[in-house]
Amino acid sequence: MSDDAELYAAWRNGDKRAGQKLIERYYDPVLRFFRTKVGPQADDLVQRTFLVCSEGGFRGESSFRSYLFGVARNLLFKFFRGHRRDALVDPDFTVSSVYELAPGVSTVAANRLEQRLLLEALRRIPLEFQMLLELYYWEELSIAELSAVLELPDGTVKSRLRRGRALVREALERLPSTPAEQDSVRVLLDGWVEKMQEQARERV
Repeated sequence: MSDDAELYAAWRNGDKRAGQKLIERYYDPVLRFFRTKVGPQADDLVQRTFLVCSEGGFRGESSFRSYLFGVARNLLFKFFRGHRRDALVDPDFTVSSVYELAPGVSTVAANRLEQRLLLEALRRIPLEFQMLLELYYWEELSIAELSAVLELPDGTVKSRLRRGRALVREALERLPSTPAEQDSVRVLLDGWVEKMQEQARERV
């Protein structure tokens, strides 16, 4: 697999095939990032994300994918600020949730019930925490990459991950579901915690 930075440099120098390789590599993750937040308008935001990337901006200070998701994050914030000009839109999106910002957007389809419940719970926590959890657990960005995306210190990212998991648990308790369904989702959440602990041990 070619290095992202090398492909990006070639793309900026006019190699369209290099750009296509990067787009193919990251199209699905970026689409997933937007679909859990804006539904059918995700495709347009994906296109805008790669357009911004094609115009330059990546300097190699962090990974290309952290730069890419940083662009996606900024476009998402711009999207919500443009569509919601009322008091619900807080400046850093640590209060407003997708459920409040886009109440008409349905949860992305999932094959398993516990996954659907988890997605619904994620939509009900503040947007910044939803993004953080999804990028860490689903897209497997490292703490350092998340720090670059969010422009926050590593310690703040770690504390927000802990807070985000707690918020998801609280949101799940408010959703209509059976005890068995709740238990299934808790298994998923426990897996998140185990993953974070394993990665912490690997860095020691």
